[in-house]
Amino acid sequence: MDSADFDALEVAARAKLPEGAYVFAAAGAADEITTQDNIDAWRRLRLRPRVLHDVTQVDTGVSLLGTKVAMPILVAPSGRHRLFHPEGEAATARGAAMAGAVYTLATSSTVSIEEVAAQRGAAPQWFQLYMPPDRSVTEGLLDRLAAAGFGAVVFTVDQPVYGSSPRSVRTPVIPNPDIRHMNLPGQPMARVAYDPVHNGVVNFPTALADLEWLVKRAPFDVIVKGVLRGDDARRCVDAGAKAIIVSNHGGRHLDAAIATADALPDVVAALSGQAEVYVDGGIRRGTDIVKALALGARAVLIGRPVLWGLATGGAEGVQGVLDHLQTELVRSMQLCGVASLAELTPDLIASRR
Repeated sequence: MDSADFDALEVAARAKLPEGAYVFAAAGAADEITTQDNIDAWRRLRLRPRVLHDVTQVDTGVSLLGTKVAMPILVAPSGRHRLFHPEGEAATARGAAMAGAVYTLATSSTVSIEEVAAQRGAAPQWFQLYMPPDRSVTEGLLDRLAAAGFGAVVFTVDQPVYGSSPRSVRTPVIPNPDIRHMNLPGQPMARVAYDPVHNGVVNFPTALADLEWLVKRAPFDVIVKGVLRGDDARRCVDAGAKAIIVSNHGGRHLDAAIATADALPDVVAALSGQAEVYVDGGIRRGTDIVKALALGARAVLIGRPVLWGLATGGAEGVQGVLDHLQTELVRSMQLCGVASLAELTPDLIASRR
């Protein structure tokens, strides 16, 4: 499958997957307004390209938390990858490593931290953390991550309760005793976020004090994911976070939340360069990446397209998605008269009316 067309890739993935697994990945919360608006918001932005600049050599290298990587494209955290491929997160991590991209392993992984770490190669790996009320569970995860060589923890803060997806309820994922959350105590069955057992349950009641504790306890940098407001970003950085991910969880929990493309400028302005800013949600083209970086993001994270690549081609499918986006990024930069990421500045974006 040619991953150039992510709509076609999604169709191919759907044909290979059980319908419940496909719907769980594809669906958003409630009326799925935000899920679609994430894509549309990037498409609404227009570029003002420069001309008569030398773009024969383009450099997409970037430093993320002090580590140089070849591209500003990361794999967003998502869980339960064995719903999409027998190797699960091991294949996703290997595909990211083959592309030279940072992979963010989710707490709800169906493959162990140690097995995923073995796929790293030269590419950095981060870990997305949900913090349960029992801090000893978090401490155990942090110690395992440090021993396995993970470079940062991505603390997700926008999901005290799971959202509701009518589409997923109509086509549920039936829990499978062979697919488990391998890094949690007791390795419980991998129930999905929209499972009725979660209705109304506050799973991760985190507050600012939890972030402050995590910053002190973690042996690596802390990134906060799920921020849509400049004032919240400022509070997180003041508490010790080294980076912020502008994210609305792919529109999967609070529907009618602001699109990430629209939220990004406020967060960038509030931090004034005092912390790195990344963004996810609806990024499907190299031009979307150019727009995100021009608005002040240091890197972008890719979610659903990676799952479609995993479902259709395993590790090679993941690599294909990332390589394609990298190719599109280079071409888009050249067409904008830009030879390095540092030249992606706000003046490339047409004023919005």
